[in-house]
Amino acid sequence: MTTCIMSARGAKNENLTPRRNRAGIVGNITIWKAAAVLAALLVWQAAAMLLDQSLLLVSPVTVAERLFTLMGEAEFWQTVAFSFSRIVLGFFLALILGIVIAAAASSCRAVEIFIWPYIAIIKAIPVASFIIISLIWLSARRISIFISFLMVLPIVYSNVLEGIKSTDVRLLEMAKVFKMPLLRRVAYIYLPQLRPFLVSACSTALGLCWKSGVAAEVIGITNGSIGEELYRAKIYLATADLFAWTAVIVVISVVFEKLFLYLLKKALSLIK
Repeated sequence: MTTCIMSARGAKNENLTPRRNRAGIVGNITIWKAAAVLAALLVWQAAAMLLDQSLLLVSPVTVAERLFTLMGEAEFWQTVAFSFSRIVLGFFLALILGIVIAAAASSCRAVEIFIWPYIAIIKAIPVASFIIISLIWLSARRISIFISFLMVLPIVYSNVLEGIKSTDVRLLEMAKVFKMPLLRRVAYIYLPQLRPFLVSACSTALGLCWKSGVAAEVIGITNGSIGEELYRAKIYLATADLFAWTAVIVVISVVFEKLFLYLLKKALSLIK
């Protein structure tokens, strides 16, 4: 039974394997990406020099200098740790709950119908409205957890539910005929099917949770957060600080996304 499932899975993965260099790009893709980043920085530098208004647009060199200055301060790392811990906590809470309720909805149509209006509302309401409403219920220090959670939940739920629904019916029927235990069904049938859906959901949700989480901190003026630093930079017209903290957000979110997705793919690949 297991061998049949593995063979079917291998054949399916082989058909879905993307072709490399389909755009005609040759060589190491990392080098091309680095070149693209360098080109973007040069465009930024040229734009700053042409505008010649540091209040409106500072150069990347100025931002880098300010960023290194901030990194030498203990308060900088405390601020990064504060926002990072809360936004990531909201992401993981939504990831776990999204998988659980998607599994429940896939097994019971009534659960899916009952959950539908809540997911639809979360998707439809602007994040700014959620932030303002949430400030009535929660303290500013917890707002980024809640908002990150809300923005990630429907993405994980929808993708995981779609992945479960698209599971090969023939494999499920085969498992039923051979009376395959539930844990084996999950490991050999559902997880391989869910892998691309889960990875895609996490990739999309990670970027969104950082944007919404920091936006919540800015609107809520959360003490000791990156959002508060952005708000201060805006109030005092500290453009270099504004760009420096924005760069911090970009770096942290990208690094965490790459690391998390790598570990997730690694963990899923161990399930055979």
